[in-house]
Amino acid sequence: MTSPAPVLVTRAGPIRTLTLNRPHRRNALDPDLIEALDAALTEAEQDPHTRCVVLAGAGESFCAGSDLQYFLSTADVPGGPTPFLRRVSAVVTRFETSHLPVVAALHGHAVAGGLELALACDVVIAADTTLIGDGHIRNNLLPAAGSSVRLPRKVGDSTARWLALTGQLVPAPQLAATGWLHAVVPAEEVLPRAQAAASELAAASSPAQAAFKALLHTLTTMNETQGLARELADFEQHWNTTDVPAALTAFLRRRSA
Repeated sequence: MTSPAPVLVTRAGPIRTLTLNRPHRRNALDPDLIEALDAALTEAEQDPHTRCVVLAGAGESFCAGSDLQYFLSTADVPGGPTPFLRRVSAVVTRFETSHLPVVAALHGHAVAGGLELALACDVVIAADTTLIGDGHIRNNLLPAAGSSVRLPRKVGDSTARWLALTGQLVPAPQLAATGWLHAVVPAEEVLPRAQAAASELAAASSPAQAAFKALLHTLTTMNETQGLARELADFEQHWNTTDVPAALTAFLRRRSA
């Protein structure tokens, strides 16, 4: 029996929708999903008819973060999950730096790695029932795909520190005032609203749009490369000096119970 594709790709005119497709795991990120997402973005960028990308999630959530069971499977492997997270960080950054505008359609949960994916998108539409947060410290983890670098820039330093240092998940309307969320809408309107935003962006597609996106990235992230490298280094040190697998095991047991 063939396994479902980790990423579903649909096209409607100039808009290409990439849907994370591990609904049984709330679209938790694992190597297959990350590689499929990377390939899907490459295909979109190489298609002259694609002018905007929508990033969505199948099932009950956009993305609940990295697959903690996969993390545990690397506990006895040299380097632990760091090589995988290096790929995650690189792919997330590709969405931020792509010449194509990217619209995120959030619902259910956008947590940890899911939040980091959303932070790399140009426009974010969220269902009013979406729970959003960094959440890493709840499982004795540090971020490794951009949260510590992008979150303060997108939601402001104070809100970023609260989300980071409490691990709390907050409903999308609570973040509306930060300016990061382009719109907060009823759940059934998320994907249509995201596709409508994508249509507006696609209609404005031009070499100037791509150059402007690149300029915005350059001027707002001049020290981002160093920040991302430091984030990964701190994750690796924390993993190697703290019993993270014990915390993950306890969390997974509580969730199963």
